[in-house]
Amino acid sequence: MAFQHPRRMAVRTAAWMLLAAAAAPSMADTSPRNVVQFSTSATQEVTQDLMTVTLQITKEGAQATEVQSAVKQVLDAALSEAKSAASASQGGMSVRTGQFSIQPRYTNGGRINGWQGSAQLLLEGTDTTRISQTAGKLAQLNIVNVQYGLSRALREQHESALTEQAISRFRARASQMAVAFGLKGYSLGEISVSSTEPGFESRPPVLMAMRAKTMEFADAALPVEPGKGQLSVTVSGQVILTP
Repeated sequence: MAFQHPRRMAVRTAAWMLLAAAAAPSMADTSPRNVVQFSTSATQEVTQDLMTVTLQITKEGAQATEVQSAVKQVLDAALSEAKSAASASQGGMSVRTGQFSIQPRYTNGGRINGWQGSAQLLLEGTDTTRISQTAGKLAQLNIVNVQYGLSRALREQHESALTEQAISRFRARASQMAVAFGLKGYSLGEISVSSTEPGFESRPPVLMAMRAKTMEFADAALPVEPGKGQLSVTVSGQVILTP
């Protein structure tokens, strides 16, 4: 390795420091100025159009095979009737099975003294009238849960319109800020668009407990009343105000 005179090394070091000092302002100048960050939102109240009804059959017996057979027999009959109703709804109602289980029952001493089986059938769709009528006709099953929500089609429809509104408000606010600061305009920086899960007002349980299966209630349609909620789209980001 060649020996360098200490004075030459000092001169080179000083030169490097001068170059770095000269480059620092130019590097700082590349950072964007007049950057403003804010967000705008568009909100709309929407009514739930998607309904899901969960029905359940429960059987008990001394033998697991007997219980399973009894549950399957009731489920098959209910499934056939529900499918027939769904085929006439032209896509407004779908049918699917849910949980199916066979479990032992125990005495206080921990010994098996019987079996209990259960199976679920779910009716779902936007044809709430047909779903409620079908649920009322399946008197051999109990209604254990009723839920409401937004269908994908309705959600996308509202989100599309709300997105346009939120973006329009974002651009309008950016223009207002530029004028307020005495500048001519703006350019867009990083922007993000997001939608929120609607918080719907709760509804009291409808026929959640054991349903009467006699007299006029056997084929009565399930009372339905969907809730409403706020669906919103938010545009967040930054703009660079330009002179």
